[in-house]
Amino acid sequence: MDIIKKIEQEQMRMDLPRFKSGDTVKVHMRIIEGEKERVQIFQGNVIRLCKGTTDSTFTVRKMSGGIGVERIFPLHSPFIETIEVVTEGRVRRSRLFFLRNLKGKAARIRPRTRY
Repeated sequence: MDIIKKIEQEQMRMDLPRFKSGDTVKVHMRIIEGEKERVQIFQGNVIRLCKGTTDSTFTVRKMSGGIGVERIFPLHSPFIETIEVVTEGRVRRSRLFFLRNLKGKAARIRPRTRY
């Protein structure tokens, strides 16, 4: 068991910021198309965090042209350049799947105020 934990620790990324469900994040993903490589930004609300070691994931939801788009990102993927936390949201639960049924201003998340 110690060998598996040691290998997982080597694969984990420690340079990512701390964020939680309800935060608005920008995920900079490295996209490879043929021989070209570019960085694509996916900005949206974090609606789910799946914690673990190297298999941890997070789900980001954004509205694109009036249609909801969700994408699941592996947290420790080498294709993620950076993750920027744009705003911190004030929510009372960890899974925000109820946002799928809301539209317009009702789907907003209140920002967290710091004192």
